[in-house]
Amino acid sequence: MGGKITYVFLATVLVLVFGVVAMEGVLLLLTGEPAAMGMGAVAFLLPAVGGWFLWKNTSFARRANRLAAELEAEGGLPVDDLRRTQGGRIDRDSADEVFARRKAEAEESPEDWRCWFRLAVAYHDARDTPRARKAMQRAIALHEGRAVSA
Repeated sequence: MGGKITYVFLATVLVLVFGVVAMEGVLLLLTGEPAAMGMGAVAFLLPAVGGWFLWKNTSFARRANRLAAELEAEGGLPVDDLRRTQGGRIDRDSADEVFARRKAEAEESPEDWRCWFRLAVAYHDARDTPRARKAMQRAIALHEGRAVSA
């Protein structure tokens, strides 16, 4: 729950910053000086790109959480029984063992979103965030019935 509160807080701060940048863009446009007007026009790009990025990440997180809730209701969420270091980090060898099992499951059932969800968790535990995100995107696409590229 703390992660969600932090995310909402930071997203709200980011939206406020976008608003300030847009207001500064308006002020720069109103100066009438060509260089300032150019900077004012560019200042509108930052909130637009940032807003798109925030929207995409928020919708991704919401869909992934929806899958997690559905998998939890089915009793299929992966159990966190990984060994930890003294500092609390996941032991790399332990994460690699679970990853190998999850990867084999996904290869056996490539159309099962549940396998891809569990593989995404295994990638995350193995500290491979880009592949974890791609595996979760695939799980979401399969769950939604969308076409998935190889």
